Amino acid sequence: MASIRINDEPAFVLHSIPYKETSLILDVFTRQYGRMALIAKGAKRPHSTLRPVLQRFQPLLVSWSGKSELRTLTKSEWVGGTPALVGDALLCGFYLNELLVKFLAREDEHEKLYDHYTHTISALSNLEFESKGLEEILRPFELTLLQQTGYAAALDHCVESNSTPISGEQYVYQPERGVRPAQGDDPGHWPVLSGRSLLAIAAGDFSAVETLSESKQLMRFLLGLHLQDQVLTTRQILIDLKKI
Repeated sequence: MASIRINDEPAFVLHSIPYKETSLILDVFTRQYGRMALIAKGAKRPHSTLRPVLQRFQPLLVSWSGKSELRTLTKSEWVGGTPALVGDALLCGFYLNELLVKFLAREDEHEKLYDHYTHTISALSNLEFESKGLEEILRPFELTLLQQTGYAAALDHCVESNSTPISGEQYVYQPERGVRPAQGDDPGHWPVLSGRSLLAIAAGDFSAVETLSESKQLMRFLLGLHLQDQVLTTRQILIDLKKI
């Protein structure tokens, strides 16, 4: 396999671990190449040009080369313009990163999800100026992640009637199938949603209290269904703090 060189790719650092005495191994989320593993040689040295820019939740342009699974970072440039996450917003940022690490395979392209991640980080970084709360910011990202990775069916389509849900009717989300009318003998752990909420969620409108509450149940169900025994550490902290 020939060595590949990529220049100035939009990216965010999701996670980093020390490597030997002076280097870092980075898990980055890029727009065109998905999650990439990059080694940042010498990044821990005091005068390294990489050291000050390799920060989480900051938009970067990164360049790399190599042909193995672990490529070599050759340049990283801070794009700027995003205030640092603090407090609850910072914890939510770690939650987003943990979701991406658990759901995305390496080098699997997700441009739409990358754009949504960028938008969500921007909203969290400007939380004090946002009209939306944390839940209204997080729910659309969770839904986009699940749908882009193939773990959630369309919510504005009833699989039994092959039609749009009716606003005043009740529906369940059946695993492996999708949305269908609720029945009396449905398992109790399947999330029940009104047709009104399903249509609102599908349209990205989480402003109604009922929609926000029912979307929380749906997201918890779908995330738990596909993570199975894996624990989302940051999510549990947020739940304990009753932030989401």
